[in-house]
Amino acid sequence: MSARIGIDVGGTNTDAVLLAEDRTILASVKRPTTPDIESGVRAALEAVLEGQDPGAVKLAMLGTTQCTNAIVERRGLRRVGVLRLGAPATTAIPPLADWPADLRDVVLAEARIVGGGHHFDGREIAPLDVAAVRQAASDWQGEVDAVAITGVFSPASFMHEEMARDLVRDKLNVPVSISCEIGSLGLLERENATVMNAALTGVAERATGGFIQALRAVGVSATPYLSQNDGTLMTLGHAAEYPVLTVASGPTNSLRGGALLSGRMDAVVIDVGGTTADLGALRDGFPRESGIAVEIGGVLTNFRMPDLVSVALGGGTIVRRTSAGVEIGPDSVGHDITRRALCFGGDTLTLTDVAVLGGLGLGDPGAVRHALNAADAREVNAVALRVLDAALDRMRTSAEPVTVVAVGGGSFLVPDDLAGAVEVLRPSHHEVANAVGAAVAEVSGEIDRIYHLDGKPRSTLIEEARQEARQRAVDAGADADEVRDLELEEIQLAYLPGDAVRIRARAAGPLSGHELLPGGIERASAHG
Repeated sequence: MSARIGIDVGGTNTDAVLLAEDRTILASVKRPTTPDIESGVRAALEAVLEGQDPGAVKLAMLGTTQCTNAIVERRGLRRVGVLRLGAPATTAIPPLADWPADLRDVVLAEARIVGGGHHFDGREIAPLDVAAVRQAASDWQGEVDAVAITGVFSPASFMHEEMARDLVRDKLNVPVSISCEIGSLGLLERENATVMNAALTGVAERATGGFIQALRAVGVSATPYLSQNDGTLMTLGHAAEYPVLTVASGPTNSLRGGALLSGRMDAVVIDVGGTTADLGALRDGFPRESGIAVEIGGVLTNFRMPDLVSVALGGGTIVRRTSAGVEIGPDSVGHDITRRALCFGGDTLTLTDVAVLGGLGLGDPGAVRHALNAADAREVNAVALRVLDAALDRMRTSAEPVTVVAVGGGSFLVPDDLAGAVEVLRPSHHEVANAVGAAVAEVSGEIDRIYHLDGKPRSTLIEEARQEARQRAVDAGADADEVRDLELEEIQLAYLPGDAVRIRARAAGPLSGHELLPGGIERASAHG
C-alpha cells in the first residue's frame, strides 16, 4: 500500500500526518518547531512513521513559515540588485520607496532604472537599453546576491524582462527573478513582490535542502513538494525559484485541511496556533483569494494570496493584569509554552492556562488557580470572544451566518457561541488540519493577462486563457485528464484606450499518477 506524508512547520509546532491513498489518516503527530527546519521535521517524520514502512511513502508535502519569518524578522535575506525597465516613463518614484527603512536597508544593494517597458497593449514605451543592463550587471559583480527585474506592463509583454534576464545571467551567477512570473498588474506592487522573491531565494534553498535531508535521514525516498499560497503544490525546484509564493502556505494548508476534514467546502476556517488565530474563507474547498494588494512585512505586493485575517490570539498568548483589568497579548510564549505556561510548571499566565481553569484537560489546574480568580478568567474569555467575533465579521461577505470550522492546536479557544456563526465544527484530527491540507494538495496553473481584442471574439481570448492555465497546471505536474477550471474572471478595462480586457484564469488537478481516491477524510488510529 502506498502512502503520502503532509508536514506543516508552524511557529510553535511542526505537524505531520501519514495518509493512505484512500484518504485514511494512518497517523498524526505534533512536535515542537526547531530553529533549523531539518531537526524539527525529522522528529515529526520519525514519530509519524513509527511502526510504518518508510518505503511505502511515495509523496511528501511540506508547508513552512520559513519565508514569512525571514521577512518579519529581517533575517537570512539576500542583497538584491533591482533593475526597473521603465525609463523615461517611471523615474518619478524610485524602486522600494514605500518599503520600511529597516527592511530596505537589509535587502537593497542598488536600484537602477533603464530604458524599456511596454504599454498595456504590448507596444514598446522605449527599446530595451541593452548597454545599461549590461553595465548594471557588470557593476554588481560581487556586490549582489540576487537580481530582481521589473518591466512596465510586463504581464502584457514580457519580452524585455526575458532579454534583460539573459543579459544579467551572462555576467552574474546569481538567482534572477522577473516580475511577469510573480505578480500581476500594478508596477510598484509587482516590483515589490519580485524584489521580495529575489531576497528569499537563500531562505528557500535552506528550507528545501533541510526537507530533503530530513526525508533521507528517516529512509523516505518520496517525491518532495512544497505547498504554496493558493492551496496547491509546487516542486522543490519551483519553490527555490519562486519562494515568495509560499509565504501564506501555512494558513492555506489549514483552510484546505479544514474543508476536507469537515466536508464543508464553503465555510470560514479559524486556525488557532500558539501565537495567532488566522481566519480564511473557503469557496468550493479552496481559499478565497484576496482582491486587493496584500501587505507582507510592511510591503504592499500583488501576487496571489488568500484573503486572511490574523489576530494575536493563540494558546501561548500572554495574559496580564493591569490597573484597567486584564490584557491579552499581543506577545506569546510560542513554542516555549510547555516550559513557561503556569499549568506546565512555568511562571507565565497564558490563554491555555485560562482554558485549563475552565476544564481543558491539560497540565495542573491547581497551579493556575493560585494566579487567576474566576472573575478575571471570565473577563479574559469575554475579551477573547470579542476579538474572534470581530475577526469573523470581517471575513463575512453578507449578514447571513456562516459555518465555522475550528482547527489547530489552540482551537479550544474558539467557543461554540460565536456571533455570526450558524455552527462551529471541530472535526476529528482538527489539530493537524494544516498537515492534512498539505498532504492532499493539488497542482495549479494560473494566467493573468491583458488582451487587446484587435477584432478577435472575446470568447476566443477567454478560451485561450483557460487552455493556458490548464497547460501551466499540467507543466507543473498535474494529471492532464483530471485538470479542472477553478476560476475565470474577465474585466473590461474601460480606463484604457482601445478595446482591452483583463482575463484571469486558474486551473488545478491532482498530481499525475498520484490521484487520491474520491471522498472525505477517513480516520484510523492516530498517535503522538
